[in-house]
Amino acid sequence: MDYPNDQAPGAPVRSGIPEHGRIPKYYAVKARIAALVEELGEGGLIPTERDLADRFEVARETVRQAVRELVLEGRLRRQGRGTVVAGPKLAQPLSLASYTEGVRRQGRTPGRTLVSLDRFPCPDALAAETGLTRGEPVWHLERVLLADDERVGLESTYVAVSRAPHLDTDFEPDSSFYAYLRDRGIVFGDADERIETVLATPREALLVGTPPALPMLLIHRVSRDGAGRPLERVRSLYRGDRFSFTAHLKG
Repeated sequence: MDYPNDQAPGAPVRSGIPEHGRIPKYYAVKARIAALVEELGEGGLIPTERDLADRFEVARETVRQAVRELVLEGRLRRQGRGTVVAGPKLAQPLSLASYTEGVRRQGRTPGRTLVSLDRFPCPDALAAETGLTRGEPVWHLERVLLADDERVGLESTYVAVSRAPHLDTDFEPDSSFYAYLRDRGIVFGDADERIETVLATPREALLVGTPPALPMLLIHRVSRDGAGRPLERVRSLYRGDRFSFTAHLKG
């Protein structure tokens, strides 16, 4: 196979072009717009669909499809009536570190906006999944995740009231929940995580401020303390165009 010497290790092999060389017209336009994105840099305004169609001598619908994919991939973003080059994705580590810690490592300012904080008896399904006792009081904490005041995700946390009896009075909703627990002497042990891609529900899309068709990364986490006792159950939804995840693996 003719492997290009300048092929970036993380890029699609042969730039995604099949060996037979036949590619959809929109994909060829997408590659040319992607090159323009590299030239413009973050925040740069790309030409209008009409100007791009004239430049590449294609139909506007072809340009529209190419731009749509670059928006979904997070390389472009809509701004007002125009489209600009997006910044790099947030690389969140897959570890027992909080969202706050992960965002700060990248020089961004983390934040959260409280959606709701409710208290109710632990239902059967939650008890079966976490090891909590059916009927014991649990908190449900839901918050919108922010990075430099941009909405990037939605976090839903379930924790036993016995672990944080005064969560409704002495916890700052825009702060790190993990730091809050650690300050109260709770030591994190291990966790099970599952990652999948989903489309946001209409409610989630409204809270995060994205189109319902935007792919999202969904992480389910069940955490335990140092003694192996159940600690929390988290459902974290991240914008697919603004996030990637990293992990350090050992053999």
